[in-house]
Amino acid sequence: MEERGYRLSAEVCSMPAEAADKLIESGDGDCALLYIYFARRGSAPAPELCRALGMTAKRLKAAADKLRALGLVTGGAEEKAEGLPEYTAEEIVSRTRSDGGFRDVLAECESILGHALSGADTRTLFGIYDYLGLPADVIMVLLHHCAEECRRRYGPGRVPNMRQIEREAYVWVNREIMTLEQADEYIRAREEQRGAIEQLRRAFGIRDRQLSPTERRYIEGWLELGFRPEALELAYDRTVTNTGSLKWNYMDRIVRSWHEKGLHTPEEIERGDAPRRRQSAPVSRPGAEVRAEELERMKRLYDKLRKG
Repeated sequence: MEERGYRLSAEVCSMPAEAADKLIESGDGDCALLYIYFARRGSAPAPELCRALGMTAKRLKAAADKLRALGLVTGGAEEKAEGLPEYTAEEIVSRTRSDGGFRDVLAECESILGHALSGADTRTLFGIYDYLGLPADVIMVLLHHCAEECRRRYGPGRVPNMRQIEREAYVWVNREIMTLEQADEYIRAREEQRGAIEQLRRAFGIRDRQLSPTERRYIEGWLELGFRPEALELAYDRTVTNTGSLKWNYMDRIVRSWHEKGLHTPEEIERGDAPRRRQSAPVSRPGAEVRAEELERMKRLYDKLRKG
C-alpha cells in the first residue's frame, strides 16, 4: 500500500517563515503551541491560556519565557509575582455548576476540613484547580496528604488551612506532579525522608525536643543531595570531633564538600576523604643520649681490657 504524506485538512493560519524556523529549531512543543494560539486567537489571560492549551501555570510561563527569549513575543515580563488570580464569585459559581471535576474537589475539601469553605477559601481552591492546573484526582490526594501532615505535626483533630494547602499545591506544580502515580511516588519519598530525619535526630543526640525549622531544612537539603543517614552520621562525628559540639554550618560545609567530590556513601567517604592523622614526632626520653654515651664508653673500656 502506497504511503501518503500528511496534509492540512482545514484553512491555513500563516506565520512568518523566520518564526517557524525558530520554533522548529527550539524543539519545544509548548512554545510552538503557545505561539500558534497567539497567532490564531491573540492574547489572553494566563488562566484562559492554561485551560485552552492544557498546560499548568509553570509550563505556560516556561513557554512564554522561551518565546520571549526567541524574540517572537513581547510584553508579559513584569508578571513575576507568584499568586493565584482574583476570581469573581460569578465565575466560580458558573464553573461549579458546569464543571463536575471542581464540584467533586470542593465537596472533598469540605469533608476533610469539616466545614463549608468561605468565599476566600473557595477562590483559593478554585485557583489551584483552574490556574495551577492540577487534575481533580491529584488535588484530592493533595488534600488528604496535607491533612495527614497537619495531624502528624500538630496532633489529632487538627486540619490544614487553605494557605497551607496552597503552598503545598505550588510544591506539587513545581515538581510537575500531575498524575496519581507521581503523587503516590512523592508521598512515598516523603515518608522515607521522614524516617531518615527521625533516625538522624536521635543519632545527633536530640531526644528531648523536635527539630527546629532551620535544623530540618539542613537535613532535608543533605538528603536531597543524595546522602543516606549513615553518611551523615560520619559528618556529625567529624563535626563533633573537630569542634566539640554539633555546629550545623560547620557540618554543612563538610557535607557539601563531599558532594562536590562525588562522595555520598560511607565507603566512598572513607576512601576519598579519610581524616588526616597527625604524624607524631619521635619521642625523646630524658637522659637517653647520656645513657648511650655511657654504654659506648663502657664498651670501649671492655674491649681495651680484653686486648690488654
